[in-house]
Amino acid sequence: MSARLLILPGDGIGPEIVAEARKVLDALAADGGIDFELETALVGGAAIDVEGVPLPPSTLEAARAADAILLGAVGGPRWEHLDIAIRPEKGLLGLRRELGLFANLRPALLYPQLAAASSLKAEVVAGLDILIVRELTGGIYFGQPRGIRTNDRGEREGFNTLVYSESEIERIARAAFDIAMKRDHRLCSVDKANVLEATELWREVVNRVAADYPDVVVSHMYVDNAAMQLVRAPKQFDVIVTTNMFGDILSDQAAMLTGSIGMLPSASLDAGAKGLYEPIHGSAPDIAGQGVANPLATILSVAMMLRYTLGRPELAARVEEAVSRVLDQGLRTADITAGAAAVGTAAMGDAVVAAL
Repeated sequence: MSARLLILPGDGIGPEIVAEARKVLDALAADGGIDFELETALVGGAAIDVEGVPLPPSTLEAARAADAILLGAVGGPRWEHLDIAIRPEKGLLGLRRELGLFANLRPALLYPQLAAASSLKAEVVAGLDILIVRELTGGIYFGQPRGIRTNDRGEREGFNTLVYSESEIERIARAAFDIAMKRDHRLCSVDKANVLEATELWREVVNRVAADYPDVVVSHMYVDNAAMQLVRAPKQFDVIVTTNMFGDILSDQAAMLTGSIGMLPSASLDAGAKGLYEPIHGSAPDIAGQGVANPLATILSVAMMLRYTLGRPELAARVEEAVSRVLDQGLRTADITAGAAAVGTAAMGDAVVAAL
């Protein structure tokens, strides 16, 4: 089997962490388990510097031709002076929109070796394994109209539109139910149906789809309560499905239950399981170029790629087991030291390859 992969290192620590993920891809290819055709392209601030836009047409063309995409990170303070329409983040949003990547999978899995790194008590988070399914191409981030205007009192006001169609809600709900069927058969839909009509419709459609999945236990929770429950008793959740903005916020909150945002991968999938895979931690410009960033989230994103797009769950498990073995060895980057001596980005990547 040969897979065509597009590599988008991006900005900040992106090139450093993607380099370690490529070591893992090379190791898997050398084993003979899978063949990769790798192409590299520009996105985000790196693309702005060279092409003047965050998503060059050549990058989008390569993304459409690829079986899967591995992204490092986009953004940083050096581009914040630009108009919001052409900032680095628009490159990522453009990829999601143009490729129809509507389902964002954000796991919050606590490795037992890192229980001490969580800000919550070990007994609260031990065994934590949550998957947040976030709708990614609709909602308030994409709704029109939007902008900044002057009202009839001469005062400037910003406005955004929260809108969801029944078909948008149904497709993300079905994606979440399908995942719940492969896990613990529990699904919690998070909304704000008591005050937002858009999420009143969300709840109605989720309940309608639920009729096709009688083996899944469905619950509903308002987003403010969900945020509280993630801290109070996070293990009550298995799969959470929610809107674009609520998912953005809750998945970052859930990430910190695991001890470090530097440990968590993500997948953004289209209707055919083609995906863009990236760590959730962002570009971390304050440590870029120092060789101290944690590459494990990017390496685990490769594992998600193998499982969800390339159909090689056995290789995904090998990568995940290698990461676990490295943690068993006591190796830690600065974000997960919990008192242990820290190793650098390249050393951590090399250790995972050795464990493979």
